[in-house]
This record gives sequence, C-alpha cells and structure tokens, in this order.
Amino acid sequence: MSLMQPRPPTPAAIPSKLTVNFVLPYKSEIANKEVDMVIVPATTGQMGVLPGHVSTIAELKPGVLSVHEGNDITKYFVSSGFAFVHANSIADIVAVEAVPLDQIDPAAVQQGLAEFNAKLGSASTELEKAEAQIGVDVHSALNAALAG
Repeated sequence: MSLMQPRPPTPAAIPSKLTVNFVLPYKSEIANKEVDMVIVPATTGQMGVLPGHVSTIAELKPGVLSVHEGNDITKYFVSSGFAFVHANSIADIVAVEAVPLDQIDPAAVQQGLAEFNAKLGSASTELEKAEAQIGVDVHSALNAALAG
C-alpha cells in the first residue's frame, strides 16, 4: 500500500470547468464541485483561479473566498489556510475557519473590532499586544469583506 498516490496527468486540453474541494478541519464545505472560477485571498493578493491554471500553492490571509458558478457567486470569509492548485484543473482549498459571508453579523464585527482595539491600546505585554493585533486584523478584514 502506497501512501503517496501518483499525481493525475495534466490533460491535453484545458477543461471547461475547475473542480473545487473546500475543506475545514471539522467538515467538507465543497467536494468535487465543478465551477467556473474561484478567487482566493492569498497573502500576495487576490488570486483568481480558472481551469488550466498553473500549479500553485498559496497561503491564505483573512478575507473573502469567492466561488463562481455561472451567474451565481458564493462568498465565504476565511481566516487563514492554503490553496493548492493542480495542473489538472483541481483546486484544493483548506481553511482553518470559514463562514458564508451572508451569515456574518455586522454589529458583532463592529463590537469585536472595538473590543480588540481597546485591548490593543491597554496591552502591557508583547503577548497581549500580539493577541489583540490578531483580533484587530481579523475583525478589520471581516469589516472590509462586509463593506464590499
């Protein structure tokens, strides 16, 4: 029994659809779904992935993951993770946390941002500062995602 399976061959022609797998530690959000495109919030900037994309590994930052299927666009806020794009037009996206954008409460985001800004202002140790800064960064990204 081999733990490493051979990589699927790169197709001779570019497929018309991208196959997406989007998983979290506790569930599979999307499994083997054929879509037109995904846009991931990579640390290097927004990265659009279409069928035939070159093989890539991208680290994800807090932001919006968009899944485009015809005229339908499903958006998720992701906290962090990785996107693995394979030459055979399969994209595996692994996130630490994710929530559909339409399920986020804007008032809770504003409250959390205010709380973490206050914690950052009163932090006395490097650990407290780092934890508060992470909270500010995530809530700022949530706020930006909701704004548009």
